[in-house]
Amino acid sequence: MSKIAVGQPAPDFTLGTDTGESVTLASCRGRKLVLYFYPKAGTQGCTLEAHDFNQLKDAFDAADTRLIGVSADPAKALARFRAKQGLGFTLLGDETHAVLEAYGVWTEKQMYGRKFMGIERTTLLIDRDGRIARIWPKVKVAGHAKEVLEAAKGL
Repeated sequence: MSKIAVGQPAPDFTLGTDTGESVTLASCRGRKLVLYFYPKAGTQGCTLEAHDFNQLKDAFDAADTRLIGVSADPAKALARFRAKQGLGFTLLGDETHAVLEAYGVWTEKQMYGRKFMGIERTTLLIDRDGRIARIWPKVKVAGHAKEVLEAAKGL
């Protein structure tokens, strides 16, 4: 697992979207980027987080900031989630966990005494040049999207 830090170049990636297209970090340059990692499409916390970001999408656009959500879900699950929730931003799936590991969010977790590997809910704000400007580890969903928007406006 990688350890990323503010000021470093964000790890490069190429991932498929829910529509079958590919997105690269390089294709996002020139705009700020919110890259948020969430455990599983359709779960309660992930749905709330997606709604919070989606409600602020116009404000993120006005702040010249692109929103992208990343999980380990396959494209079909992402497509269902995006359609059911009416999301207006890109969702990427990393079934191999390579990008999740590069960003340090594929970690050992524990629930009910059982240990397993999973995604630690984490958000990154990446500047126009592809450098990490801010990291929010172990995100609590309530109020998070607004906090990220304020940071994007100030970048």
